[in-house]
Amino acid sequence: MATPEFLRAQANDASFAHIIDELKWRGLVALSTDEDELRKALSDGSITYYCGFDPTAPSLHLGNLVQLLTMRRLQLAGHKPLALIGGSTGLVGDPRPTAERTLNSKETVAEWVEKLGRQAQRFLSAEGDNAVRMVNNLDWTAPLSAIDFLRDIGKHFRVGAMLSKDAVSARLNSDHGISYTEFSYQILQGYDFLELYRRYDCVLQTGGSDQWGNLTSGTDMIRKVEGGSAHILATPLITNRDGKKFGKSEGNAVWLDEDFTSSYAFYQFWLNVDDADVIDRLKVFTFLTRAEIEALEAETAEAPFKRAAQKRLAYEVTSLVHSPSAAQGAIDASAALFGQGELAALDEATLKSAISELPSAEAALDTTVAQLLVDTGLVASLSAGRRAIAEGGVSINNVKVEDELATWGSIASATLHGKYAVLRRGKKTLAGLTAASA
Repeated sequence: MATPEFLRAQANDASFAHIIDELKWRGLVALSTDEDELRKALSDGSITYYCGFDPTAPSLHLGNLVQLLTMRRLQLAGHKPLALIGGSTGLVGDPRPTAERTLNSKETVAEWVEKLGRQAQRFLSAEGDNAVRMVNNLDWTAPLSAIDFLRDIGKHFRVGAMLSKDAVSARLNSDHGISYTEFSYQILQGYDFLELYRRYDCVLQTGGSDQWGNLTSGTDMIRKVEGGSAHILATPLITNRDGKKFGKSEGNAVWLDEDFTSSYAFYQFWLNVDDADVIDRLKVFTFLTRAEIEALEAETAEAPFKRAAQKRLAYEVTSLVHSPSAAQGAIDASAALFGQGELAALDEATLKSAISELPSAEAALDTTVAQLLVDTGLVASLSAGRRAIAEGGVSINNVKVEDELATWGSIASATLHGKYAVLRRGKKTLAGLTAASA
């Protein structure tokens, strides 16, 4: 499979002497096993490394993107990535801090394995001597019997050490406790690393720092069973300003799949990053060089109102995850929504994506504009809607509504693409309209 152009354009920053130095500058090293040994291993030649992604949802999210971009940086440094999609661990689920997971059916997990595999492949090159290889841990766990699991794998784990893992201890101290199913997750992940060590000479695992206990279970197993050594590199968690991590468990995931987070919403998410966080986000989520990021940092300090760093961040990450055209579409849609561009020039997909992020209503074309203001929540009552129209502050598709009794269909250019409209009250209060089917 040919490498997409956007991957060919990526490169590590040549101003760093070692990939570890760049990863540390980008804030991508929270924890690691012996850093000197890891640095030496990465310097001595091409090594094989892996990161695992469990299919506990039908899409990857921002936390996963951190791992994929870390993998890509290591690949650009000449190392060989294995992207593991957890067909077996996805059936179990790693312990959440607060409550037991709801287990998905085998059919659902299998479907999500395929989806996540296709997503992950987009971010890693499939060409050259260090082309990405996709692996599924169901391949080596499915043949295991329960007795094999207990005798050949379980015997290498000590319950005391397993109980001390942060995720397990948090659950044991909660009202929910922990099932043996989730308790065994760390054994399965440790076995993954052992199998990849045996099959591919894999000597490095990357992952989030919240997974440290699961990550080290693999290095421990390799040492006990094979007498070998392996490494861990854990990235910090990306958090909101309130300290909560992005992720499914927090209910605030930003998804990589357009069907779950539209490209417009995705772009807006990055555009709204706080000044205090934007430089860190540029380091983690883009391939801009140190010099480019430092220039944006200086510009942000001198003229924060320009939001130059946020605009660059939003464009770069949206282009990476969706496409440059999707990023430009989000820019055009945002401008058009706020009266700085032509709504009619937006393609249907972009317009639909933008409208989906606004308060919205479905209505017939013979509905009065005053009623539409109520239905979308832009005003509290019909009288308030009529008053807003009389005051001259209401428009549909940037066409001013003059008549307090006007219907949606009576407005010039009432619909875009035959069924959509943007309802505006004042300069910045917007809602989306979709024409009801006849």
